[in-house]
Amino acid sequence: MSVRMTVALTGAILLGIAAPTMADDIVWARDGDIDSLDPHRATSTLSRQVWYQIYDSLLEFNDAGEPVPNLAESWEVADDGTEVTFTLAEGIVCHDGSPFNADDVVWTAERALGEDNPSLTKASWGPITSVDKVDDLTVSFKFSKPFGAFVPFMADQFTSMLCDTNADADGFGVSSALGTGPWKFASWTKGSEIVLGKNADYVNRGRPVDNDGAPFADRLVVRTMPEAQTRVAGLRTGELNVIAPPIQEVKSLQEDEAVDVHVATGTGQNMFLQFAVNRPPFDDARARRAVSHAIDKDMAIQVVYGDLVERQYCPISRGVFGNDPEFCKQYDQDYDPEQAQALLSELGYGPDNPMEVTLATWTGDSRERMLQMIQNQLSQVGIQANIEVMDIGTLNARDTQENNREEGPGYMDLMGWTWFDPDLLYLLWHSPGAYEGFHTPELDAILEEMRSTVEPEARKEVVQQAFKILLEEAGQVPIYTPGWAWLYAVSADTPGFKIGPFNRAQFAAMQP
Repeated sequence: MSVRMTVALTGAILLGIAAPTMADDIVWARDGDIDSLDPHRATSTLSRQVWYQIYDSLLEFNDAGEPVPNLAESWEVADDGTEVTFTLAEGIVCHDGSPFNADDVVWTAERALGEDNPSLTKASWGPITSVDKVDDLTVSFKFSKPFGAFVPFMADQFTSMLCDTNADADGFGVSSALGTGPWKFASWTKGSEIVLGKNADYVNRGRPVDNDGAPFADRLVVRTMPEAQTRVAGLRTGELNVIAPPIQEVKSLQEDEAVDVHVATGTGQNMFLQFAVNRPPFDDARARRAVSHAIDKDMAIQVVYGDLVERQYCPISRGVFGNDPEFCKQYDQDYDPEQAQALLSELGYGPDNPMEVTLATWTGDSRERMLQMIQNQLSQVGIQANIEVMDIGTLNARDTQENNREEGPGYMDLMGWTWFDPDLLYLLWHSPGAYEGFHTPELDAILEEMRSTVEPEARKEVVQQAFKILLEEAGQVPIYTPGWAWLYAVSADTPGFKIGPFNRAQFAAMQP
């Protein structure tokens, strides 16, 4: 037994946690567990990260966040945008040895779109009227009208392709999962660990990683370890290969030569301020602009996060189609406390009559510290903000509730969303909107046009029209990205780890 393995086992015993059972395991420890192995039954990032190991999608995102061939070696969009046809690669094999072909694609799509128990992301598939098998390697998706977000959606984990033999498996989503990805499902002990084995037949057709075949390791073990210091200790003893580190430990881990810290950047996540716009004061754009002018966003980011996040200028995140910081800078509100005070004065607020508002967010990732920075900056222009922090489910419900209240203090919150396409703007801001908040007839029309525009340059122009309204009206005030710090601390002894676009952890090239 190697010195490293001896130390790892000793450390594991001292920590009271399970040790790897195989020398060629990669052990990845996170703070939470998945919700389901079924891509149609959950939406959490923790679940999506595991789906990505088991399943492949028709398309994949390259390092620039652009859709490229994967299970489908090519695709064709009809001239009128109402049909997309995929040609599958030959020789794809499911984890149970059955061939992957057009039948599996049709089964996956019909399952996601069915009436009885559809995918939780059914709306994002677009206005599909039929999914047809042309031949064993060709599938056609037909639409009632063009849908510009469909092609990139075919590279997302929510459209993971399922082998149709899952229909005959007992416990699909809980005790079984058959895909075509680099890792095969072996077991899931809820609240403890998921064990995945190497898919020896795997061929990498599109993932942005330097390994064209099967994973180098024999197993990928995904452990649930809520206690942050236990994860850090396990990494340092060698018991763990990859962990989700706590933010407060990042600096010391970055200084440790035995550890490599990776920060997910192109995550598609954006953090922004949004407002209850159906009552004063934020029913007036001047109040929203005053808040935006009052915040020194760059300083707040540096104090709270340093270089772990970066300033966001557009209503969608960097790496997402249409994001253009130079364009967005023309229409947002620069830090200008004097202009903020002038706008507040127009609204009747001043030293003797401060604007009183509630400022909310959800727990974790130093967001409360960010609110404290914003609170302090707002106070300097005469806005008194009372901070409230709650779980994300409560915050989502609270936002809709506040937008339906006719009386009470002003309300705004620091919210975060993640998506791979500007169609996110439709989900958030087309009436009635995700929270029944900011929307206008002009913005509705633009977002409808954005959805039905397929040609990339024309679509980008429409996306930027939506940006202009959201930024000028301060309906959405971008702050920073990524929205929640997806960090990976990796043992320097197990090279080959990479974060793909939209926070896709790549383990197939890691060498334990």
